[in-house]
Amino acid sequence: MIDKAECVLSVDAMGGDDAPGMVIDGLALAVVRHPKVRYLLHGDQAKLAPLLEKHAALKAASQIRHAPEFVAMDEKPSHALRRRGATSMFQTIASVERGEAHAAISAGNTGALMAMAKVQLRTMAGIVRPAIAALWPTVRGETVVLDVGANVGLDERQLVDFAILGEAYARVILGLDRPSVALLNIGAEEVKGTESVKAAAADIRGSGIDMNFEGFVEGVDISMGKVDVVVTDGFTGNVALKTAEGTARLFAHYLSSAIRRSWISRLGYILASGAFRTLRERMDPRSVNGGVFLGLNGIVVKSHGGTDGMGFAAALDLAVDLAGSDLQAKITNRVNEIKTYRPPTALERMEAGTPTETIAP
Repeated sequence: MIDKAECVLSVDAMGGDDAPGMVIDGLALAVVRHPKVRYLLHGDQAKLAPLLEKHAALKAASQIRHAPEFVAMDEKPSHALRRRGATSMFQTIASVERGEAHAAISAGNTGALMAMAKVQLRTMAGIVRPAIAALWPTVRGETVVLDVGANVGLDERQLVDFAILGEAYARVILGLDRPSVALLNIGAEEVKGTESVKAAAADIRGSGIDMNFEGFVEGVDISMGKVDVVVTDGFTGNVALKTAEGTARLFAHYLSSAIRRSWISRLGYILASGAFRTLRERMDPRSVNGGVFLGLNGIVVKSHGGTDGMGFAAALDLAVDLAGSDLQAKITNRVNEIKTYRPPTALERMEAGTPTETIAP
């Protein structure tokens, strides 16, 4: 565990729809919240230097590392990897790899970020792919949801790995001794879902893994906080996340329209302005922006590419918290501890030529 006075964050200053301006705006907010943290900014020196001149405290806490190129938001990960050394994204992760920074953060291309992070930091022993884990606000507090965008399709082995990673992350970030875990499905019944989801549930139940596994949950159960960890593939998780964000904005729009309908409703808003302000803050997707790649030998935080300075500052808050924790050591220990209980999955037994039981349709 490190003190905030020793914390250094490596920032992809060119990643995001509105970078680098949005990134600098977020950093300007973060330096007020975390005055002892230092920042390595990777990007175009000619663009970053004038922006830093407007923020004296941030300039004093930052060092620019010139990167002549950046990864476009629509660029193919394979293309980004071929020219990786010159990009701000690659250099951001390289600072963590070299031990110059405690965590990396980028709002850039998700696929490229995952590919570069996996190449540079490598995955933990026994973990095939990293996953993006996000904290989802619920009626009970917060729930860890993974994957929310790193992997389009997963087999049963990877779903089991993500259940292990998510459970370990919930222990660290939520402070839970025995977090409940479930797989996201189209129903709670055992006969529903894809073969990989049903096989993953069967493997977790039959393996002897020391985990508080509660089977399946549906999409509506996430926001209700039915379990502490929800596991799914990146395609489904990303769609669910953005649908929730869109629903929050729709509700805010309906509420605003209703308030403006008459002078009575406007008066009611004035009388209850404190409550409405709290509601607006809790429903603002920017307040929970930022997900961490789990399963890597290093901390990488992914910010939403379309966020603004306030949202990027929230992702920076997460990076500071994770950098100041024993996240990597605790997750590694927990993964190793649980993996000792885990026999080969059905897929692994099949690949090894060992007979496996047939899962009921």
